[in-house]
Amino acid sequence: METKKPLTPAAERILTVAEELFYANGIHAIGVDTIAAEAGVTKKTLYDRFGSKAELVALYLRRRDERWREWVHGYADPRSAPQRRLLRVFDALADWMRMANARGCAFVNAHAELPAADHPAQQVIAASKEWLLDYLRQLAAEAGARNPARLAEALLILIEGATVVASLDVLPTAVAAAKRVAKSLIDEATAAR
Repeated sequence: METKKPLTPAAERILTVAEELFYANGIHAIGVDTIAAEAGVTKKTLYDRFGSKAELVALYLRRRDERWREWVHGYADPRSAPQRRLLRVFDALADWMRMANARGCAFVNAHAELPAADHPAQQVIAASKEWLLDYLRQLAAEAGARNPARLAEALLILIEGATVVASLDVLPTAVAAAKRVAKSLIDEATAAR
């Protein structure tokens, strides 16, 4: 998933400010006036570059998704065993949460704030989660899982649950715990019969 065209310097400032404010405070809590003021542009410039707040929100999430995908791929050494690459997704998540995800999953947060199915961000949110499920399914197949789809579904649920539990400080070691469960599931799914 890539952005369609390069943004002007003003548009990049707007997007950077919007990303920080939306994630830190919530989408509904931040208006275009605040974003424009923080970016040092007029509201007209914001609307000229993005068309609407909804489109700006969608682009914010698209950019975050692009970074997340690159981050996850950066942890998957193609020379390592496929089972190890599956577990490395949990390592990627743990480090991502320490660096960029203190308030939990930006996509889940946005989905909670934007219930309208026709909001342009909804497609981005769904695509992000579908990508991760597909990626896990691909890795599970490469690992020789008897049922790659079922293993991928279980791992996705572990990832999503660990993200929520860790971000709520219910269990700060949630990702490590999820990784231990994932290892058991991967070992069972790939064991010789």
